[in-house]
Amino acid sequence: MTNTLLISNVTIVNHDQVPFEGDVFIENGRIKRVGKALSAVAEQAIDAKGKDWILFPGYIDMHIHGSAGNDAMDATEDTLHSLGRSLVKEGVTSFLATTMTQSCSAIEKALANVAHFESAEDEAELLGVHVEGPYISTKRAGAQPIEYIKLPSIQQFNRWQELSGQRIKQITVAPEIEGGFGFIEELSKNGIVVSIGHSDATTQEVEQAVQLGAKQATHLFNQMRPFHHREPGVVGSVLVEDNVKVEVIVDFVHSHPKAVELAYRLKGALGIILITDAMRAKGLSYGEYDLGGQAVSVTKTGAHLSNGALAGSVLTMDLAVKNMQSVTNCSLQELVAMSSTNAAEQLRLTTKGYITEGFDADFVIVDQKLNVQKTICRGKVVFENAKEEV
Repeated sequence: MTNTLLISNVTIVNHDQVPFEGDVFIENGRIKRVGKALSAVAEQAIDAKGKDWILFPGYIDMHIHGSAGNDAMDATEDTLHSLGRSLVKEGVTSFLATTMTQSCSAIEKALANVAHFESAEDEAELLGVHVEGPYISTKRAGAQPIEYIKLPSIQQFNRWQELSGQRIKQITVAPEIEGGFGFIEELSKNGIVVSIGHSDATTQEVEQAVQLGAKQATHLFNQMRPFHHREPGVVGSVLVEDNVKVEVIVDFVHSHPKAVELAYRLKGALGIILITDAMRAKGLSYGEYDLGGQAVSVTKTGAHLSNGALAGSVLTMDLAVKNMQSVTNCSLQELVAMSSTNAAEQLRLTTKGYITEGFDADFVIVDQKLNVQKTICRGKVVFENAKEEV
């Protein structure tokens, strides 16, 4: 049975093209044609005429722990389904479930949980896993429990990869810890996105890690050796390394707006990946929650452990996009790069992050204020804003 959808009279935005008003014809979850005044007849139609709607590739969140009461470390299929359903409300069409530093058994349970997991058609697609920790620095642990931090082990990682059904796509590592450089080199050769994070590395150590294949930095500015003019540290180094893309949490809690602007000016839109690093309290009311077995208090100032350390965020991707534009006045094309295309490129996703023939029909339709109006996953409308502005 053929499933078809025609989106017409919408402003189509890709990261490397001038936005234009046109139509997109979708068949069986894939983009069949993109053009102007398409004559195709479809079973379903979305006509944006007179609405000033904008069509972006669906947002990709490479770093998210949880949302709506769910956490990847809960290690149940229901949790992942609920997580995927909650994310479409913010325009996310695919994501990496992110683990954290915990006991080996807890991490392995979470990894085994994704091995045979298949996202339902009304959910954001689980692309795989981002393993954050336990191979990190005790000096930059943040909300990662210090007692579970370990030295890198390729043998252990290979076991984890097997447990996950080969679904580990990204790992956060502190390169300077014992065995870090060899670990980075081996994983990079195998196509894993190695992200420098929770790290006290010097400039020289960052440069070595990049030469060995590290190509990303985890939540820029947070839990990494800060900039100093005589020792630029992780922050200074990744900002000027052309081969490194930086994750940024644009909630103005993790980073001051001027710090976000600094990252944008130095890295440019092609060097930034918007993430949420959200924990289970996202979308819920203020109160007491947990992250990796630790008590977290969520208030208007963010999510914090009892010692004051930030414990992830409650940021949504649509707000991250709005905040980024408010600080930088960046173009729509640049927003697409930072919210979708760059992540797709890092993860070597050959059919996501772009609106063109043959690609997955993953989109978010936003209004002129960047409010999500509709989210479309694999050609199916999975979220519609009840507050649609006429």
